[in-house]
Amino acid sequence: MKRDYYEVLGVSKSASAEEIKKAYRKVAMQYHPDRNPGDKAAEEKFKEAAEAYEVLSDADKKSQYDRFGHAGLGNNGRGGFGNMNTEDIFSQFGDIFGDDIFGSFFGGSGRSGRGRRNQGVRGSNLRVKIKLNYEEIANGTTKTIKVKKYVPCGTCGGTGAKDKGGVQSCSSCGGSGQVRKVTNTFLGQMQTVTTCPTCNGEGTTITNKCTSCRGEGRVYSEETVNIEIPAGVQDGMQLSMSGKGNAGERGGIPGDLIILIEEESHPHLQREGLNVVFDLHISFTDVVFGTQVEVPTIDGKAKIKIPAGTQSGKIFRLKGKGFPAINSYERGDQLIHINVWTPQHISAEEKVVLEKLQDSPNFKPQPVKGEKSFFERVKEMFG
Repeated sequence: MKRDYYEVLGVSKSASAEEIKKAYRKVAMQYHPDRNPGDKAAEEKFKEAAEAYEVLSDADKKSQYDRFGHAGLGNNGRGGFGNMNTEDIFSQFGDIFGDDIFGSFFGGSGRSGRGRRNQGVRGSNLRVKIKLNYEEIANGTTKTIKVKKYVPCGTCGGTGAKDKGGVQSCSSCGGSGQVRKVTNTFLGQMQTVTTCPTCNGEGTTITNKCTSCRGEGRVYSEETVNIEIPAGVQDGMQLSMSGKGNAGERGGIPGDLIILIEEESHPHLQREGLNVVFDLHISFTDVVFGTQVEVPTIDGKAKIKIPAGTQSGKIFRLKGKGFPAINSYERGDQLIHINVWTPQHISAEEKVVLEKLQDSPNFKPQPVKGEKSFFERVKEMFG
């Protein structure tokens, strides 16, 4: 079971963006593979911290996570770093670590530019809308859609070069993706490291571009994507599929696919949070004598018994026939609101019968003392 992201970084839910950043920096430095060579457990914790930071540093993703937990992020709650190596992670978040990892002061040698080098340009995110009916929301579903987007170039494999000889090490930085500048101070020499402006930190330059993608390493195409929708999503909720957005330029990390949930209306039912509401219109004679009726539910139909003497406004409850709560075992109910139908047109014969009953004591309103009002019952149901 995945650990809570706040627990991974050791911060509270009320932590500021700067506190989350500092916490991630501390954990990542502690478990960085270069400081723990050969330690697989440390490497996994390093990736786990990167996954947590990737979500908590993004306002939209953080909001979804706070409301719905891991299930609100799509991919069955998996983050986007499970299949990434440490180089990919540093290419995305390396800038927050500073020179104590990637360079040193006063003439120190520092670490190599390997981890700081950019691997192309990160792809942009894509947004799609998915419409779901009540049954799909209640049970979860998998949607297969076609997405028009940038995908890695099949000709050059995403490098942007026509062939291996079309890529050369950057002459400005020697392939490190960084340039170092040494300045003399009264304390001695101080060395600073910055991204190479010639290759933008990639460490290479393309001298012979791929003719298919013109050096971008990607082409515009169409891709089929399977989207797993967890049970219990709500209208307006956003899910995120890491790495399913536009491909990056020249091997850059792909963007994310953001899925906006749209809830289709139901012909008979209405959603109220986790509960489902159905208005049952029933005849006067049926409530007098009692009857059994069939009502629609999310996943079919159900029979309910209407006792004799049932009053208009009565609410019956079908336990567990509502929506599940996402990332929880909680489930709502179906509420059936009784509406006694009053005839708008009657025949002369019917009028005679009703007039005979009009003065009967049993047809005079006799509300039970202490019985809750309709509004009180509704408040109790949804409170």
